[in-house]
Amino acid sequence: MDEESHDTARAAAERLGLGAQYQRLQERRATAFVPAVVRRFQDIDGGTQAGLLSLTLFTTVLPLVILGFGYFSGFAANISVGVLFQRQLGLSGSLGQTVREAFGAADALRSSWTVVGLAGFLVWGIPMTSQVAGIFAAAWRREPLTFWQRVGRGTLWFVAYLVTLAIHDVVAFGGDHPLSVAIPLYLVSLIPLWVFWTVTPALLVREGGRGARFLVTAGFAGLTIDGVILPLVERLFAPSLLEGWNGFGPIGVAMAIIIWCGAIAVGWVLTACVGAVLWERSAPSATVLEVEAAPGAE
Repeated sequence: MDEESHDTARAAAERLGLGAQYQRLQERRATAFVPAVVRRFQDIDGGTQAGLLSLTLFTTVLPLVILGFGYFSGFAANISVGVLFQRQLGLSGSLGQTVREAFGAADALRSSWTVVGLAGFLVWGIPMTSQVAGIFAAAWRREPLTFWQRVGRGTLWFVAYLVTLAIHDVVAFGGDHPLSVAIPLYLVSLIPLWVFWTVTPALLVREGGRGARFLVTAGFAGLTIDGVILPLVERLFAPSLLEGWNGFGPIGVAMAIIIWCGAIAVGWVLTACVGAVLWERSAPSATVLEVEAAPGAE
């Protein structure tokens, strides 16, 4: 922002009685990016939030992902659900065999693929979406949504996440392709992730659609963390993690998956923090102050 624009924005903020908020906003913007994200993570108690979120990921999202894999595999008796995790984590050899043996065949999931069975997991997902909405509200410095807003918007967000996850998985891992084809397909599969994380603040944050064109920048936070960094970390560390738990059999695989869910939860909290910092640095000062001036925003 040039000096003239800075003076104009400050004068407008003072006329609205937001001079102090404007000064704090400029101080946050002047802080280096990484320290600003770390501070935001600490401000919302990101470690505790991620720990709680990892449990709901393990008990809600994971079963739905497994059921979806069973459905798309035709509930085949000769396909192990462990193939899903083996493919996602890039495992091979004895480690891949251990993961496959820890899960049953896909046909065992057929009885759970019912309206009642799916509805049970979706309903159990409502507390998780409410928690995610709270995380984003805190990171974006907004007043939380009402209970019914969290239920309605959160359910829509949860369904959108599952659909995005399915599209990403089918495009990126849906076939056995040579590297020259697999890499472009993986890049294409990142587009739904970017769209999803771009619209997430609009769904989960009060007045999250304000400064909509700047949400595109915030969406790159989710794209980078969820689409690039987390998969890379998984493939680098999952083999050694599984080897450490290998002697415990299926329980060891379960423990490794819980840790994996913890990494995803940390990634989601960081996505909220990074996206918020990016948005408030790129959106006009007046827009940022208007939405942060609501009670509970600070």
